[in-house]
This record gives sequence, structure tokens and C-alpha cells, in this order.
Amino acid sequence: MKIDIIQAGDTNIAVVFSEKPVIVDVQSALDLILSVSYQTDVRRIVINKEAMGDEFFILSTGLAGEILQKFINYQVKVAMYGDYSRYTSKPLKDFIYESNRGKNIFFTGTKEEAIDKLKEK
Repeated sequence: MKIDIIQAGDTNIAVVFSEKPVIVDVQSALDLILSVSYQTDVRRIVINKEAMGDEFFILSTGLAGEILQKFINYQVKVAMYGDYSRYTSKPLKDFIYESNRGKNIFFTGTKEEAIDKLKEK
């Protein structure tokens, strides 16, 4: 896992990249949130889709809701980027759509779009 800190406008953003899943359960999400917060004092995280475990995208597991609630509880905004086209679940598409309408959690196609979402809000 690699963590870079970038400045977007007046906002510092942690950009997390991993080729393997880093967030696979609630505890690993908490570990990431606390590690990034402690190491960087940043409250906005961009993370690539591959760093999320596959179960995250199966809404019936409840994992996505539990994990994203931790980000909200710890007041950390997060934007995940990647290709979501392989997911055909209507509930997941609706979940992504509704998340993108909010102020704390975003799903985008590119890292640049993810950064833009976090610097806007």
C-alpha cells in the first residue's frame, strides 16, 4: 500500500493505492482511517477500487454500509475510483448514485475525479 499526500486547492488529501485489497472488513477500514489520520493528519482519502475487497461491492453482505459508516463516524470523507462497469447489480448502482449525491462518500471513474470531489466538498 502506498499513501501520498497531495494538496488540492486549500485541502490536503491522502491518496491511497494498493494492487491488493486493503479494506476487507470493518477492522481493516478502521485501521486505514486511523493510520492515515495519525500519519498525515488528513481527513480526506482517495482510494483505488482494487484496494477494496470484493465483498464490499456485494451489498447483501452489509459490509459496505458498515465500512462507510466508520468513515462518517470518524469524519473522514472518502472517494473511491475505478471501473465499476463489471458490477451489474441495480442496488449497487443505486447505492453509488445516492452516495455521489451526498457530501462524504463518492465513487468516481478516475483518481482525478475523486480528488476533485474531495476538494469541492
